[in-house]
Amino acid sequence: MNSAGKHRTVAKAEPAEASREAAAAPTSGSRRGRFAWFGTLASLVLIVASLGVLWKLSEEITWAELHRAFTAVTGAQLVEAFAAVAVSYLFLTCYDALALRQLRLKVPYRITALASFTSYAVSFTLGFPLITAATIRYWIYSKRGLSAAKIAALTVIAGFTFWLGMGVVLGFSLIIEAGQLASLTFTSIGVNTSVRLNQVLGFGTLALVLGYLAWVSVKRRYIKVRHWQLELPGATVSFSQMVVGIGDVCAAAGVLYLLMPEGLNLGFTTFLAIYVLAAMLGIASNAPGGIGVFEATVLLALSYLPRDAVLGSLLLFRVCYYLVPFILALLMLGLYEGALRLRRRRAANDP
Repeated sequence: MNSAGKHRTVAKAEPAEASREAAAAPTSGSRRGRFAWFGTLASLVLIVASLGVLWKLSEEITWAELHRAFTAVTGAQLVEAFAAVAVSYLFLTCYDALALRQLRLKVPYRITALASFTSYAVSFTLGFPLITAATIRYWIYSKRGLSAAKIAALTVIAGFTFWLGMGVVLGFSLIIEAGQLASLTFTSIGVNTSVRLNQVLGFGTLALVLGYLAWVSVKRRYIKVRHWQLELPGATVSFSQMVVGIGDVCAAAGVLYLLMPEGLNLGFTTFLAIYVLAAMLGIASNAPGGIGVFEATVLLALSYLPRDAVLGSLLLFRVCYYLVPFILALLMLGLYEGALRLRRRRAANDP
């Protein structure tokens, strides 16, 4: 079993390998271009289809009904929801902390928390996380001496943390609540799943996660991208990533669960499966925060509830989980930059 302290991060390719890569560059580049266009087209189709479903579901909802549903939430619900938001973003700071540990980089936790919170809060709202989150991370971490390659590696490792958590939560939810999900899923459009299918999907998802953990436990594993390679975390760090990812996903789902209207009558584990499916489809769409896709999926899955009440809860969820942290992140970034400039000015004025 590999320990975290023994992992290396970036290694340049040998000259011979580099020349072979250069010779193959046009072919591989055109292939990547075709896949990129296919991914973009698939995302656009998913967004358009989801917006169409969302429009169809909300046709009968009036503004008065939506306003009433939006304001029906109690103060206690809001307090609990914001507490869950805080827990989720606290887990998100651990994404960067674990990645820095894997890369053997020492950065004060206050800087790690600032970079992680602001990058996620901004990218969740604006979308294009590879650009927005990476830009904010570079802005903060580069001042601590981290290179662009190190920050890119950190971002990749943080992404693994998220998907490990999502995979475990989805797998267990599909297995534990297979029966209830089979009777619930998308009944409004005549699409159902069987108990057996849910269980197979659940065990298959958990098998993928366990297979990955076993794969990185046997020996050091690398992701190679052109002239550099990233060593993946070993079993110890990967297990920690899985636990952190589970905590984040459960807390984020808890925010929406706490804001749901009366009459939900679903256990949290069942709701988790719906939330994870909606979140994954939202991520696949590449829309900012999965907007439209996420809402359409939840509305379909909870079609037995009044649509205006569910849509009101979804809008309030976006305010609590996306908009408020986004505003807070902008304020924090402004204060951080202001403090840095003030410090430089004082240093310049010192004799």
